[in-house]
Amino acid sequence: MSRICELTGKGRQVGHNVSHANNKTKKVFLPNLQHVTLLSEKLDRSFKFRVSTHGLRSVEHNGGLDNWLLKTKDEKLSDRALKVKRELKKVGKEAAAA
Repeated sequence: MSRICELTGKGRQVGHNVSHANNKTKKVFLPNLQHVTLLSEKLDRSFKFRVSTHGLRSVEHNGGLDNWLLKTKDEKLSDRALKVKRELKKVGKEAAAA
């Protein structure tokens, strides 16, 4: 399982551990990923995602999962998140047509 946030696309970063003697060794910085269940208000369902804590705060700041998915570019989202986004757009079109 890759260590990438499903909602923000945030992944690992590479850098150096630097000692007092200025010796540099490679280090990998991993995102703080959590398994969370997010509720979609429009679809009236819950979805499980593996999200970074930064991504979770961003979702809450934007007013929930529905608003976040509709505002975010498709390139950042995982396949599962894209599937939910398509369902949201479908429900939105049906509501607008009614």
